Amino acid sequence: MLLINACDRKTSRTLTLAEYVLERIGGSFQRIDLFKEQLLPLDSAICDRRARLMAEGKLSDPYLRYAKAFKEAETIVIAAPLWDFSFPAVLKVFMEHVTVADLTFEYNEKGIPEGLCKAKRLIYVTTAGGRIGNLNLGYQYIETLSQVLFSIPDVLCISAEGLDIDGSDLEAILDDAKRRIDQLI
Repeated sequence: MLLINACDRKTSRTLTLAEYVLERIGGSFQRIDLFKEQLLPLDSAICDRRARLMAEGKLSDPYLRYAKAFKEAETIVIAAPLWDFSFPAVLKVFMEHVTVADLTFEYNEKGIPEGLCKAKRLIYVTTAGGRIGNLNLGYQYIETLSQVLFSIPDVLCISAEGLDIDGSDLEAILDDAKRRIDQLI
């Protein structure tokens, strides 16, 4: 199991819910804290290095550790607060680093991507101070990438919304999210 933490706050409500998911699933997990990883967005030098590593079959290179962890995880949990209708940029950068042709996906003879990841389930956990509604663009991106490119069949979203609206009952909102987690797992 893999936890991808895209939360910057030490008291993150998103991370609290994601850890609840992990507790409910049980077992051990690998944790990647994206704000500590110092990943850089892909550029031509990084892409060239990745292509060279793949061409030379150097899958043990430390650069590929994120893609290998993503590929090998049977369950993936992503903790990502809603930022600007999406998620923190560090998650996009991470996804660029795990999207590696011939490692996490491949193209078939018709040029259609097929996933090489073991995960049967990805759970995306997010929280928002306001209402998300149909504008959960971060989840939509992760869902599309997971199903189309990585072939992860079960992609779920757990959200807790309206946490910072005056008069909101924070504990009731989080408890409701936990009940939904209990139903899903």
